Amino acid sequence: MNFIETLALAGTEAGKTGGSGSMITMILLYGVIIAVFYFILIRPQSKQKKKEEEMRNSIEVGDTIVTIGGIVGRVVSVKDEDIVIETGADRNKLKIKKWAIGSNDTKRTAPKTEEKKDGEKEKKGFFSFLKK
Repeated sequence: MNFIETLALAGTEAGKTGGSGSMITMILLYGVIIAVFYFILIRPQSKQKKKEEEMRNSIEVGDTIVTIGGIVGRVVSVKDEDIVIETGADRNKLKIKKWAIGSNDTKRTAPKTEEKKDGEKEKKGFFSFLKK
């Protein structure tokens, strides 16, 4: 018997005796369902959206990008919301919007972070095992 079936049975038994236990069980059940939806669907989607926005804002001249339509080009100029790219051997220039960038194919090395001092432990959150 799984958790939801147990809650449902507890709710029906409480409904026979008093009725207030049934309401509490239903509220808890809906709370669990909302929490599951948040952690499985909403939170990862917002993280992905934030990561894509960061990638689009970090585009520089000379980067090789791929648009969401599949056009590959090299960035010539960057403005607030527009980017000009060169494509093909004959260097055709296209003006595109930043939201149309699908990926940045230019590989950059990440800046070095400070090393931890002796005795300092790495701080881990409760869901740090999911970040791998």
